[in-house]
Amino acid sequence: MKILLTGGAGYIGSHVLLSIIENKHEVIVIDDLSTGNIDLIPKGIKLINTNINNSEKISNILMAEHFDLLLHFAGFIKVEESVQNPDKYFKNNTDNAIELFETCYKHNLQNIIFSSTAAAYGNPSNNESITEDETLTPLNPYGESKVKTEEYLLNNKDKYNSIILRYFNVAGADPKLRSGLISNTPTHLIKILSEVAVGKRDKISIYGNDYNTEDGTAIRDYIHVSDLASIHLEAAKYLLENKISNIFNCGYGKGYSVLEVINIAKKIYGEKIKFEYDKRRPGDAEKLISNVDKLHQHINWKPKFDNLDLIIQTAVEWEKKIHEENI
Repeated sequence: MKILLTGGAGYIGSHVLLSIIENKHEVIVIDDLSTGNIDLIPKGIKLINTNINNSEKISNILMAEHFDLLLHFAGFIKVEESVQNPDKYFKNNTDNAIELFETCYKHNLQNIIFSSTAAAYGNPSNNESITEDETLTPLNPYGESKVKTEEYLLNNKDKYNSIILRYFNVAGADPKLRSGLISNTPTHLIKILSEVAVGKRDKISIYGNDYNTEDGTAIRDYIHVSDLASIHLEAAKYLLENKISNIFNCGYGKGYSVLEVINIAKKIYGEKIKFEYDKRRPGDAEKLISNVDKLHQHINWKPKFDNLDLIIQTAVEWEKKIHEENI
């Protein structure tokens, strides 16, 4: 396969890039490095430093190269920021994405895998696990911006063959420590836990202990980033073979509360892991657990890292590495 990859210098995109390279596919990366990090792009990989809305530059790439599909990751992902600045999210995650897709269509690139989110579901009516046909009721502009982009693809099936992947909570780092999450203002629970574990911060805040859950803290389904990366390559094979649009949840199908995650980290790292309770954040859902039956029915994928201890440990080892190297 020859793949055009947007957002390849970001957290998830860089892990997918590693998977592409390991499986000996060809790839060109587009990333404007506004949130990505150039250190996550391996040597020898062609990087086009531009925003996805630069139609002229992207048209030139598409005229010069023939790609089998577009893997689209470039986007903003912070829920709190989206509540404070919704226009930024609709502009980048929706308008710019649609402009990119239309540029691709003009140059006969019609196979797209789109990086979406479980935030699309909001607070789902099914409190056990969420299927792909659950009503979409996003609680924040981040989730809404992704839903609007999904709608564009679904309303244009005559133009595009697309796979929409709705990620649940992505965590951990490449076990070989070639990539991981780099952020000066992290919002991911396990990233923040990792910073506490290596001494970069004193404690972690739990946002809300009055949810309708067993211990009062919100529940999430955590998937290791390297497992998520491997889903993309299998989804790419499925798309190119079948040319059928589809939507798949990406998770492990089990939930852990924030307090459970912290207690697992405490078992590994002891009293270094300190926490305090804080008020709920606007836009946070109570419980998000994936039903991944459809994914397993259609995609030839088996998880390798379905272990929360391992997810936390890889995240902490990565945090140690970037702390020592001052990345």
